[in-house]
Amino acid sequence: MANEIHLDTLERYLESDARQRTGLFKSFLAALKQLRSQDPKAAAAAARRAVSPDLDYTSLLALKRFIHAGKAGPGQEEALRIAVLGGPTTLQLVELIRIFLAGRDLTFELYECEYGLFRQEILTPGSGLDCFRPNIVFLATGARDVGVFPPVAAGREEVERMAEEELSGWAGLWQVVRERWGATVIQNSFDIDPWGVLGHYSLRHPASRENYLALLNRRMAEQAPAHVVLHDLNSLVVAAGARDWFDPRFYLEAKMPCGPECLVAYAHSAAGLVLAIRGKSRKVLVLDLDNTLWGGVVGDDGAEGIQLGQGSGQGEAFLAFQAYCRQLHDRGILLAVCSKNDEEIARRPFRLRDDMILTLDHISCFIANWNNKADNLREIARRLELGVDSLVFVDDNPAERAVVRRFAPEVAVPDMPEDPAGYVAALARHRYFETVSWTREDASRAQYYAQNAERARMASAFADLDSFLGSLEMRARIEPVNPLNIERVTQLVNKSNQFNLTTRRRTRAEIEALSRDPDWHTLTISLADRLGDNGLISVIFLVQSHGSLEIDTWLMSCRVLQRTVEQLALNEIVAAARARGCHTVTGLYIPTERNGMVRDHYGRLGFQASGADDSAARWVLRVDESYQPRHTYIRTEKTHERDSRTIAAGLSAGL
Repeated sequence: MANEIHLDTLERYLESDARQRTGLFKSFLAALKQLRSQDPKAAAAAARRAVSPDLDYTSLLALKRFIHAGKAGPGQEEALRIAVLGGPTTLQLVELIRIFLAGRDLTFELYECEYGLFRQEILTPGSGLDCFRPNIVFLATGARDVGVFPPVAAGREEVERMAEEELSGWAGLWQVVRERWGATVIQNSFDIDPWGVLGHYSLRHPASRENYLALLNRRMAEQAPAHVVLHDLNSLVVAAGARDWFDPRFYLEAKMPCGPECLVAYAHSAAGLVLAIRGKSRKVLVLDLDNTLWGGVVGDDGAEGIQLGQGSGQGEAFLAFQAYCRQLHDRGILLAVCSKNDEEIARRPFRLRDDMILTLDHISCFIANWNNKADNLREIARRLELGVDSLVFVDDNPAERAVVRRFAPEVAVPDMPEDPAGYVAALARHRYFETVSWTREDASRAQYYAQNAERARMASAFADLDSFLGSLEMRARIEPVNPLNIERVTQLVNKSNQFNLTTRRRTRAEIEALSRDPDWHTLTISLADRLGDNGLISVIFLVQSHGSLEIDTWLMSCRVLQRTVEQLALNEIVAAARARGCHTVTGLYIPTERNGMVRDHYGRLGFQASGADDSAARWVLRVDESYQPRHTYIRTEKTHERDSRTIAAGLSAGL
């Protein structure tokens, strides 16, 4: 009975909105403590679910006692090594970053340098940072770390020259990080306080402190290389308010980077970038309809009677939220609908209202029925071939939010205010869709899913799979990693979970390095057919070792399964092995919670099992005359050798 009581206390807290959680937090901690004595893993899981930017610093530290971010175990990714190097002190910031990353179940190790020694740590061989060998270096710096400011009498040319000299120093640090450790840099912008001595005239005077810092930020955005991810500190200042962010007492007494009440938002923002680098941003925004995309109930009010459009504050608020969702769609976030409604009625506003900003063409999956929404969300994930933890669900109804939080806890469910004017801010503040790059494939993602739906409809009209595949007129472009595709390659390496044989994650700099290494061979496959372009859908990294060509990484987008891309890729792998004089190809399968679909991948392709343990299974394929090329329905286009040398030169130059 006692066990049931504390479990009910935990769920009641976790399914509630933030306002209700405040009064429940003390009893939630007591229940966590009870559960930890019986089941530490369950207590840690509940504590991770409770981590939220809605909590204050003290509450987050209280949760930390129950969350253990340890080293990688069987079925987990290798620990991500993150170094936080501050100009100001970073003790509290690091603790909060640790909690937010652990809350998303990331396996990581954190290194923190001493106050103000970020340059020495990077530039000194054998430093603690050098021994740590980070994957990510977060430069938690700010305006106080700028070397020299121009005198107030300086002219524009002198200001420009000083800015170039300042940025040259930072660029030198970035270059060392890239060359020494192949790491990604997260670089803060310079925070700008509003108390300049020139007042409003600072906007026109090139040597004003405000203008100079803005110039540095602008030039940094223009000049920072691709392995440097910019963290917009000024957006945090705007959200928090300059009075709280720049409260001087806390820097003067403790060298803190900002006022203590701003630290949670600061850490949450920085952790969001780390998660994005690791491919853990959310991918789908799932929307309720009534009182979420429009005011009123379409089944009662009719499409003509719902609140939407110009002329009323409520109607314009719903339009603004639709516009924000449309912008997310246009940058590559999938949109879906999950509504308790009759489907035909639910679709009417999309068809009949000219003032709808969202149309049915923007919705990749539309589910409207009377089933519970937790089950419907799982169905949406299944149809989109994504994990349930890829979804963010927005619903105006707190009861529906509570149901989803309890029965589909992997789904992110933000609190939504009663006033729709606050919907955009309520969704945006959680940074669910943080990104560190943007590619052509991102912009076309919704189109890819629409084309896949059309392919599924076409397939049902054919008597057999072979006839259907032949009708698609597929063509593939096969080329190595190059400056034009490396952003997409880095995305896939860090995001792909299901069709991913080893789930090895790498930074852009690491991928560049191995693409130049003569022992390595890289392959990318882009696929198109008569319905459209699927973009770059597969990445393969091969390394020569002891006379065999070993498949270090093989991943593929799930949306092109069963189209013989696997067979095409194997033919290319065998060709690469033969060109290098290798007699065998070795494949490794490292199981995780998400990649069970490829457990028998190598066996299906004709590999022979060659040993296994708890952590991995090894497979071998002979590539002598007995190997027969696998049949595919795909015509190939390859990058010529001359182009490959040009590509390698471009990567070597850091293009």
